[in-house]
Amino acid sequence: MHAGALLREWRTVRRLSQLDLALSAGVSARHLSYVETGKAQPSREMVRRFAEVLGMPARERDALLVAAGHAPEAAETVLSGSQQANIQRAVDYFLAQHEPYPAFLVSRHWDVLMANRGAQRIGDFVMDGRPSAHRNIIRQVFDPADMRAATANWEELAGELIRHVHAAVAAMPSDPVPRALLEEALAYPGVPPQWRTRDPDATLSPLLTTVFRKHGRELRFFSSFTMFGFARNITLQDQHIECCFPMDDATAAFCHELRDREKAASEAGQYG
Repeated sequence: MHAGALLREWRTVRRLSQLDLALSAGVSARHLSYVETGKAQPSREMVRRFAEVLGMPARERDALLVAAGHAPEAAETVLSGSQQANIQRAVDYFLAQHEPYPAFLVSRHWDVLMANRGAQRIGDFVMDGRPSAHRNIIRQVFDPADMRAATANWEELAGELIRHVHAAVAAMPSDPVPRALLEEALAYPGVPPQWRTRDPDATLSPLLTTVFRKHGRELRFFSSFTMFGFARNITLQDQHIECCFPMDDATAAFCHELRDREKAASEAGQYG
């Protein structure tokens, strides 16, 4: 896709006319028209202005720069080995400190990259010791053979997640993964037909509520998200940490109980 076509796609998603974008970016509508039809290539500075007006993430801005024949910007700040090691230690520490409650490192496509022991223990309980067939949170929630079967508030949780996927499709039109993931999620049985259409006025909740019901026990969590504040590094910008907090004393107590059981079993194996 040439730069003009990519720019036009972003402008359409953002519901801006050529005149709106041109005025906000400080260029003529005629020149923008030439860019979108491929008759003119935008300069690096012009791409930056377009990207700022359109609210493009770093990865998408770089895609537009490359399409316009320029070098990407975020790729210039590749992390050194020591920086990467320090960040890995920070993530390890962050996940470990959230014990005994679940915490995950998640990619922008909702793939679980790391999980602490609290997350693994709750997953084992919910799945009866079976490993999940998916590393992707959207698939785990929507697949009836996965965690969906034990999710008591499935329609609430899945509805919120599908709004996030719709938003990702709109925010990253050049990325095929969110669109494919959206189609896959919508193809699962029991998905309400109205979820196929994005509501542009819907407000995305900063918190997710998950209620598991298994073996006569109800576990209630809410999730918060921590983003990395290293704006010029694509790898970090594409990841976030999800921390699950118990919503009641019973859930908190069960998380502690699972940890204590695991510790006792480990000690018995070590000294038995």
